[in-house]
Amino acid sequence: MDFYTSLQIRDFLTQALKEDLSRGDLFSFITQDKQVRAHIIAKQEGVFSGELYIRELCAMSHIVLSLKTRDSQLFQTGEILATLEGSYVAILQIERVLLNILSHSSGIASYTYRFVEALRGMPITLLDTRKTRPLLRMLEKYSVRNARGCNHRFGLDDALMLKDTHLAGISDLGSFVVSARKILPWTCKIEVEVENLAQAKVAFEAGVDIVMCDNMELTEIKEVANLRDREFAHILLEASGNLSLENIKSYALSGVNALSVGALIHQATWIDLSLKI
Repeated sequence: MDFYTSLQIRDFLTQALKEDLSRGDLFSFITQDKQVRAHIIAKQEGVFSGELYIRELCAMSHIVLSLKTRDSQLFQTGEILATLEGSYVAILQIERVLLNILSHSSGIASYTYRFVEALRGMPITLLDTRKTRPLLRMLEKYSVRNARGCNHRFGLDDALMLKDTHLAGISDLGSFVVSARKILPWTCKIEVEVENLAQAKVAFEAGVDIVMCDNMELTEIKEVANLRDREFAHILLEASGNLSLENIKSYALSGVNALSVGALIHQATWIDLSLKI
């Protein structure tokens, strides 16, 4: 983990602890501290995610952490995932923050893993989206990666993506792209969201780097892919909108290069974990 990432995680954890501890821990005022050992136990199966965060959290709290399971590894119901040794009071003070992070992160990783498995062996890239909870984007996108999913943009400074709301104010896409190329960094990609074959042809001719077929019928996506293959083979294609475990394979065979699925994050449910002393 690089220094900057460590600082970001530490800042996030500081705020999370502050939310829970507020003006102090009432239990710590009335008990005598001692050294104890605690176990994190899985109450259901899943994919482990959150290692970077709980390592930092335990270091901040002077708790010795021994991980039995690492990021991206599968675990089973009843399995001991980690052991914590240290102050009785300190372990109780971080318990809820630690479990919240692990449960949420592992939930996203576990759900993403189901999509990854559904696409196993297929030449397609599975992407997340910016549909993340406020201030949790770094954690949630990290969780997707722990299940071998890939990240789309982290923010508006990552790439120039023109959605329908942007295009509503652009009269000539071709001229706009030419002007943008003169101003944006040479490494910056330009992606345009389209809703039908006609819009896709305009985007292709405008010279963008990526065309995203948004909420389009599968048959029309295939038409867009055929046009791209015939005349604009250098342009990448992405499909998004209403993708699910039930239909993901069909879209993966449509001729696009990537599928972006917001559900990887916003439809994932927490993994049930517990901490026992």
